[in-house]
Amino acid sequence: MNTIRLFLFSLLFTVALDASAQESATQRDLQQAMTEAEFKAAGLDKLSATELAALNAWLQRKVIQETEVAVAAAKETTRKEVQQENRGFFDFGSKEPIESSIAGEFAGFAKGRQYTLANGQVWEQVEPASLAGVRKSNPAVVIKPSVIGNRWFMRIEGYNTAAPVRRIK
Repeated sequence: MNTIRLFLFSLLFTVALDASAQESATQRDLQQAMTEAEFKAAGLDKLSATELAALNAWLQRKVIQETEVAVAAAKETTRKEVQQENRGFFDFGSKEPIESSIAGEFAGFAKGRQYTLANGQVWEQVEPASLAGVRKSNPAVVIKPSVIGNRWFMRIEGYNTAAPVRRIK
């Protein structure tokens, strides 16, 4: 749930940043943004008032456009990160299988057993499924969502048995 709070905070921050950047862009011109020496060194002191106003207007539009593009890209990146990080918790994001390995020893399936993956996710078996007598160290796993509903199934590489699991961390 901390991830959701982080997402909401990021979203609010980017909206505030967007508004702040647009406001400052429309209220400042080159002459205010630069020192007098910088303004003269750029040759802007040679422009007429009309030319300088046109340049300021273009620059303000450009800053607003680039800010909008950057904010949209940041929002999309944040959205994708939240979706990827929360796969298995909620019914959104990619339906692609999660491929990893169990960190440490695997001693078969059993209802209630927790499996920590190398990617940091922790999954718990929620219904009976048996893979008795199997002992493996760091076995590769594939966790796939079901076609219907928000159920996930874990399969150990080399075995056909799939255990129903839910993500707990």
